[in-house]
Amino acid sequence: MRIPKKLNSYCPRCKTHTEHSVTIYKHGKRRSLAEGERRYARKQKGYGSKRKPEQKRFAKVTKKVVLKLKCSKCGYIIHRKGIRIKKAELVEVVK
Repeated sequence: MRIPKKLNSYCPRCKTHTEHSVTIYKHGKRRSLAEGERRYARKQKGYGSKRKPEQKRFAKVTKKVVLKLKCSKCGYIIHRKGIRIKKAELVEVVK
C-alpha cells in the first residue's frame, strides 16, 4: 500500500487540522536486564523443553503497520491505529 509522506490530519495540541509528516513506527530494542528477559533466559538455560509450546500453525500472515504522524507546527507525534498490510511504502505526492 502506498502511503503519502505528508497528509493533513487533526492535531490535538494545536486543536486544528495541520500538515503532518508520516513515518512507520518501529519498536525499540528489548532490554536484556528487564525482569521478563532475565526470567526467560533462566527458563531457557540447560537442556530440555522450551518455555512455551511451539506453535504448529500460523494465526496471522501479516503484521499491523502503525503510522507515526508528526505535526509540522508543534512537533506533536500521534500514532495512527495499525492496519494489516503486507507491504507499506511511503511515497512523495506530486501536485
